[in-house]
Amino acid sequence: MSKTATTSVLELLHEGIDAIQREAQFLDEERWDDWLAMYTPDCEYWVPARRADGSLTGDPQSELSHIYYSSRAGLEDRVVRIRSGRSPASTPMPRPCHILGSIRAIEPPSPDRLRMRSSWACHVFFPRLKESHAFFGRSEFELKSVDGRWLISRRKSVLQNDYIPTMLDIYCI
Repeated sequence: MSKTATTSVLELLHEGIDAIQREAQFLDEERWDDWLAMYTPDCEYWVPARRADGSLTGDPQSELSHIYYSSRAGLEDRVVRIRSGRSPASTPMPRPCHILGSIRAIEPPSPDRLRMRSSWACHVFFPRLKESHAFFGRSEFELKSVDGRWLISRRKSVLQNDYIPTMLDIYCI
């Protein structure tokens, strides 16, 4: 691979890493509009559940999921409920802190599409309960280049500690 081609691949990977890190930052800072703007209108946001044997559910349309939205409209609806103050799960607003690691490409990047994965932990303080909980797992992202910006068209997050002591929401993943 030539030096120019290597630089191009590295630049694409850096852009993908930056997009994944910004998404976590926007959740931590409650920058809901910026967070939503990172998703394509036809995105899929999925946190599969585990079956009794420990294997993951494979079809969000016919099997149980912890969270599933088939488009950005579903994410937008959730943000409206969070902002309204009428969501008992989000009032007062829990305080998340995302820690990302092992962000890598799943396949060689192309100028219009990136498939990446990351490991993550999210520590969340729930003021109403005066408790902190840690959630952790791994995520796969499919990013598309749209008008010079990388947008998330698919996010699948596998929760590794799926005993959920209180509640689970978009800002916990």
